[in-house]
Amino acid sequence: MSSSIEKEGAHSSPALSSHSSDEKAQSIRLERVDEDIEKKPVEKKLHHELYNAHVDVSGVDERKLLRKLDLALVPWLSFLYLLSFLDRTSIGNARLYGLESDLHITSTQYNIALTIFFFSYSIFEASAVPSNVFLKRLRPSIWLSALMLLWGVMMTVQGLVHNYGGLLGMRWMLGVFEAGLFPGVNYYLSCWYKRSEFGIRAAVFFSAATVSGAFGGLLAAAISNMEGIGGKPAWAWIFILEGLLTVIAGVLSFWIIQDFPDTAKFLTEEERTVVIRRLQEDDQFSAAGEKLKWKYIFQSLLDWKTWLGMLLYMGSDGPLYAFSLFLPSIISQLGFTATPANLLTVPVYVAACLMTCLVGWYADKKGQRGYLNIINCCIGAAGYIILIASRSPALSYFGVYLAACGIYPNIPNTIAWVSNNVEGSYKRSVTLAMVISFGNINGAVSSNVYRAQDKPWYTLGHGIVLMYIGIGFICSIAFLILLRNENTKRENGERDEIIEGVNEDRTDLAKNGKFANVAEAKREKGDNWSGYRYTT
Repeated sequence: MSSSIEKEGAHSSPALSSHSSDEKAQSIRLERVDEDIEKKPVEKKLHHELYNAHVDVSGVDERKLLRKLDLALVPWLSFLYLLSFLDRTSIGNARLYGLESDLHITSTQYNIALTIFFFSYSIFEASAVPSNVFLKRLRPSIWLSALMLLWGVMMTVQGLVHNYGGLLGMRWMLGVFEAGLFPGVNYYLSCWYKRSEFGIRAAVFFSAATVSGAFGGLLAAAISNMEGIGGKPAWAWIFILEGLLTVIAGVLSFWIIQDFPDTAKFLTEEERTVVIRRLQEDDQFSAAGEKLKWKYIFQSLLDWKTWLGMLLYMGSDGPLYAFSLFLPSIISQLGFTATPANLLTVPVYVAACLMTCLVGWYADKKGQRGYLNIINCCIGAAGYIILIASRSPALSYFGVYLAACGIYPNIPNTIAWVSNNVEGSYKRSVTLAMVISFGNINGAVSSNVYRAQDKPWYTLGHGIVLMYIGIGFICSIAFLILLRNENTKRENGERDEIIEGVNEDRTDLAKNGKFANVAEAKREKGDNWSGYRYTT
């Protein structure tokens, strides 16, 4: 067990030291603050106070504890997201088995059915701002499980519709109940792990989307053999069976999903103490608990990182939905029939899954999330340039691989990057909800860019997705530069606060706030505290 958890003075973050090139300068500044605070014993106690100071944690092995958290949290949450993404995108697989002809709908009406999901999904994901707040105040085991159970019912009923209106209604309701899962789980995981540990967990969680793509193709091909059973066509059985699986998983989730660290029943008191102390070491000052105040919500709304993060995520999420919804159709237009087209999506998603996990692991180990975002954008752009220019099925299929390997890793990497740079549990919950909901509204656009009249090469659709990737590329550069500039200003002392008894004579710093001690400055300012360093 690391001695840094046991001893007082946990303000110097080992997570940041592994990523920040400014560690030495930050350490010097904090040591100077310590020297001044040592002259005032009361302030020193406030600055160095440990969570559950009476609890002896010497018997807790930090590495074993981390493995325990991973096994309890990540696998099941990843499985839930696999089902979520499978349920929303399986309509692309069902389309190849007569969905349009049986329901007597046109290609335009099919696109509208895709679009209506994203309207309800984004509207209610925007409600993820209060949803994430409720998730914080209530039990995740109840909130997330209830959402899953309800969307599973909607998915099942989608296989029973007989007309276009019924399909639209079920797609709308599916979006309503799926909306809270993705922002909720990402926020939930950020409340358990250090910033240097969150990326790979977010990547593994999101990689379930790539697995669902591969699994969806295989599952659709298998279920298609049920054509005619019970008087139902193959596409209906795809919806019914996948929906029933989700219902069962939703019921089980009431007992499997864990709550937040300070109340989690699968941990001992000593283990809960270590989890929270680790987060506080990582400058997550609110880890021990935070009372809901409107000012935390307004801090998110007024933070430039929230708004630029929304555009940044838009550049990743728009391409994601265009790719996942239309990949079977794109491949089928290259000369393959329904089942072979579904099966050919499998290796593409496997490659995307491996790339997503590799990027998540590297970002946690080395940092540099911004540079990775930029590189991924270039890879994705290369794939779509090939798709636009190529008239060879083999070359276009290769372009699909590049597109997948560029698009998918940027989703969890962007979320981790934004989350890493927002402190305050309520502020972070609002920021993530806004970023993710705005990104997903672009699914309503990207679900309409592949028009029937553009077959077989879909030049317009590929061009619009390429535009989205360009937005992500530009915003990644801007986010990176602005974060580095802000870190420089903090190193130069431009963001220093006035601390009573330490630097009260610095009236020029009054604009940055005046606080009784450093602990109060951390608590009140969150990531705006002068000692907080952004990860780039």
